[in-house]
Amino acid sequence: MQQEKQFLLDLKKHFRLNIYEVKIWTALLSRGIASAGELADISGVPRSRCYDVLESLEKKGFIIMKIGKPIKYLAIEPEVILDRVKKNIKEEADELTSQFESIKDTDEFRELELLHKTGVQHVDISSISKSIVGRTGINRHIKDMLSKSKSSVAVVSTHEQAERSVKLLKNFMPGFSKKGIKARLYTPQNKPLAKKLQNVEHVEYNANSSFVTIDGKEMIFIVSNQNVAPDYEVAVWISSPFFVNAVNVLFEESLK
Repeated sequence: MQQEKQFLLDLKKHFRLNIYEVKIWTALLSRGIASAGELADISGVPRSRCYDVLESLEKKGFIIMKIGKPIKYLAIEPEVILDRVKKNIKEEADELTSQFESIKDTDEFRELELLHKTGVQHVDISSISKSIVGRTGINRHIKDMLSKSKSSVAVVSTHEQAERSVKLLKNFMPGFSKKGIKARLYTPQNKPLAKKLQNVEHVEYNANSSFVTIDGKEMIFIVSNQNVAPDYEVAVWISSPFFVNAVNVLFEESLK
């Protein structure tokens, strides 16, 4: 039993899946083809979650849906999946590397280097920045930032992250008006979403990345791919008025 549990945990880590996805996938591999109900019984995954998990696995390319009554699912051979996961990881790494390499050519980055070289006091980089792994930890950190905000909050969100951003803002909306905090949410056009906002200005903006800035002093930037499993989502937090202000200037330029 312990060996089986460790086997599933290892697969979860290697293939970047959550535990329900691993259970459904291995169950389908053992059967070759099966219905959602059969997979729920074999894997122990609650039936209420089974269809969501199957849809997620299909989007990630781990399984194929066969139309019929009932709908059945086919497993894709592990070797094909391994190549696909390796390719996705490499593409994500290349994309992130390209994004950060382009920063080197900006005037703001050159100013940062100059500030570091000529500053009187050395700054311990570990005290002003860190990486955060896992959606739960990232959400918790964003909430902590929002609770400490005093003057301004800017949340920039992709279409896929928009609903999540509203949920994070929800408990803090009443306080924005009381504290006189200028709060804005930048997302693609979404009228139903905009109706949920109180004391937060909604600005239509086709964002291709998600980040939050607070009081022009600190920010958190989600750097992982939007399709990555929640446990593997990665964000970078930075507390630097100079850097955050530089990012804000670049962002405001993109709005024009």
